[in-house]
This record gives sequence, C-alpha cells and structure tokens, in this order.
Amino acid sequence: MTSSVSSLGSSEITSQIDTVEARLDAPITVLQNQESADKATISAWSSIQGTVSSLSTALAGISDLSTINNRAASTSTTGVVTATATNTAAVGQYNLTNVTLAKMQEIYSGTLGSGSAQIGSGSGAQSLTIALKNGKSETVSVGSADMTLNGIAAAINKVSGGVTASVVGTASGDRLVLQGSATGSAQAFSVTGTGALAQFDYSASATGGAMTVAQAATNASLKINGVPVTETGNTVTTAIPGVTLSLVSSGSTTVSVSSSPGGIAAAVDSVASSLNAAISEIAKQTAYVAPSSSSASTSSSTAKSGVLLGNYTASDMSSQLLSAVTAAAASGLSSNAIGLTVSSTGAVSFNSGTFSTAYAANPTGVAALVNQIYKNLDGATTNALGSTGTNGSINAQTTSYNDAITSITSQIAQITKENNAQLKILVDEYSVAESASTSAETTQAYLSIFTSTGTSSG
Repeated sequence: MTSSVSSLGSSEITSQIDTVEARLDAPITVLQNQESADKATISAWSSIQGTVSSLSTALAGISDLSTINNRAASTSTTGVVTATATNTAAVGQYNLTNVTLAKMQEIYSGTLGSGSAQIGSGSGAQSLTIALKNGKSETVSVGSADMTLNGIAAAINKVSGGVTASVVGTASGDRLVLQGSATGSAQAFSVTGTGALAQFDYSASATGGAMTVAQAATNASLKINGVPVTETGNTVTTAIPGVTLSLVSSGSTTVSVSSSPGGIAAAVDSVASSLNAAISEIAKQTAYVAPSSSSASTSSSTAKSGVLLGNYTASDMSSQLLSAVTAAAASGLSSNAIGLTVSSTGAVSFNSGTFSTAYAANPTGVAALVNQIYKNLDGATTNALGSTGTNGSINAQTTSYNDAITSITSQIAQITKENNAQLKILVDEYSVAESASTSAETTQAYLSIFTSTGTSSG
C-alpha cells in the first residue's frame, strides 16, 4: 500500500492567516468608521460654535446703547472752530462769536552778532532767573565757556520749566528768542539776569526791559449764545455739556448738535453680519443636496448631505436665531422697519439707510427694538454656548460624541489585544502542524527503503 504525507506551503499558510486576521479585524473597521463619523460631527459643531461665539461678541456692541455715541456736531465755519459731541450732548444750535485764540508769550533780544560769538567778559558762572506769573520760577546757570547765544539757549532748554529758547538769525545779527511752553495769561513770564546776562532782562508786569515782546500770553475768549467764556487753552470742554470745541482761528461760527445713528447702525450691522455667518454655517452642516440629473458616472449625480443633516439640536438653534430677529417688535416697529431683514433662504441683511430713516423719525422706538433684538439673540446664544457653570447645547452634543469616541478607542484596543492573542495561537498551531508534517515525511522516506521492491542494494 502506498501512502503520502504533504504539508501546506508557506504562501498558503500566510493566505489562511490573513483571511482569519481580516475576519477578526472586521469589528474594528466598523468601530473606526463610527469614530471617524463622530469626529466629523464634533468638527461640524466646532465650526458652528465659532460662528455663534463671534455673534455673542458682536452682541456686546448693542448690549447698552447708552454707551454708543448717537450725537454729531458740525460747524458752519470749520476754519474758526471744529467740534465733537458725545451721546450726553443736548441736541441744538450754539452761536459762537468773538472767538479769540489763547496765545503763549514770546520775547526776543536785540541783535548780538553770531550765535556762537562770545557775549560779555569775565569769568565764572552767570545766571538767568525766569519767573512765571503763576508763581513758579527756574534759575539757569551759564558757564563762561557757554556765554554765547547758542550756549545760553542750550542751557535754558536743559532746565525743565515753562520756557523754551532758540536762536534766530537776521541780516543784522542773531537774536535770542524765549517762548512760553503753554498758552494762557498765567503762563506770562519775566526774566532777570546777572552780569552779561542782564541784557536779557524782561519784566512781564511792566512789559518792559531789554527784551522785546513779540506776543503776549493771553487766554482764549469767545461768547456762546452771548455768554462770555474764557479758557487758558484753545480747547473748550466744559462750556457746552458733552461738546468739545477746538478753536482754530478768530471769528464767529455756529455749532449744531444733532442725533446721529451712525454708531448704533455700525453695531447693528456687525450683529447682522455675525448672525448671518452663524445661520449660514448651521445651514451648511445640515444641508441636503439632491442628486443631479447628470450622468451617473459623475460625482455630482449622487446626493450629498451635511454631517448634521437631521440633527434636531442644530435645526432648533437656527430657528431660535432667526426668530430672535423676525419675531422682535417694540414701539410699533418690526425688524424690517429698521432695515434688518431675513430672506426666504434664511439670509440676514442690514440696510443702514433704512435704519437711519427710522432712527430719525423715532429714535426711542428704534432703541427699544434694538434692545429687544439683543435680548432675544443673547438668550439664543446663551442656550447654545452656555454660561458660567452651565453647559450649552453645543457642549452637550460634543461631550456626548467625545465620550463615544473614548469608548470606541477602548473597544478597539481590547479587540486588538484579543485578536493578536488569537492570531498568535493560530500561528503557533500552524508551526506545530508544519513541524509534525515534516517529521512524518522524513519517517515515510526511511520506511520506503524497507518496503521498496527494487533490486538495488545498499
């Protein structure tokens, strides 16, 4: 009787092990696909959260309309006065007459040759004392080596006080010029010098001395609706509450303060843009695109859908945001009346011209409506984002999916561990079987020597 023992080839064994491994890994593939889907959902919610957060930030701009400047100031003659107004300014007109600018004191010396030429004689330091009318004074010491117009000017400028110095050249020689650092009659100053510096004496009270007055220190003055007003400088901030006047030149003009919706309109426009972005993002993530009628061989022929298609939380969030605008009403006004509209596709737009017209006709009513819209949207964004100590709907969604991913990761790790153990057992069994098969073949070869019917010997 003839018998044979054969073994599997290594390629056949590898093929069988790969088949078993694929069967064992099938559950892992399913879990990995679910994990990818969950991560895509979390990413979609993250995109929505970003746009809703931007909307929440924009809402801060209309949370308190009293902080937004709704006043504008204009002048009939801008070359005389410019004006600005805050939202506390009263609407009205103000007649400004006899405007005279505040000035700083300027005096200059006689001609003394070159600015670098030595002045006087003698040795040792000499001094100049500069006394301001407001009681402050400063003493400037000038060494003999610096006894030139340039040296004197430099010494004065080193002292931090109310006077600056310069040297001005003329055809007949250079002059020392002293200028007050601030306007107003209180900034008038006198000069007293010792030695060679006595030639720069000047008495502010007597308006005399060796120096010549180029310009006296004076206050600004004007009349506002006939009422006299004086200021030490050329900026008037307290004469008209909420209005700042910047005096430019002498003359007369009229300042008009009116209601201006520009600041509020800009804030509402920012909210509208952010709201539109949030609604558009939700629509993108929940969209369904039907298959086209083109050839089935093209990718556009298949239906497509957003990651959150059919997600109730996302759809409800969009509805809340839209209703916050469309359902708002106050003082007989609706959102459409102030230029804030929502199209049939859910797109939000804002018309600043319509808003300005409505504000001019009924500023109180428009402010009330904007406040109502703020409250509605603030409630909707808080529901989505949550508040201190409270999770919003977006966080609840992402937390749920993150927990699911954590569980899937754990399951994959456990299944992988078990699969590896089973594969090791299988490989070991194949190794034992292959070893036994080889041994049997060897035994059969030896036995064939004794059972052979051949005539050869050996």
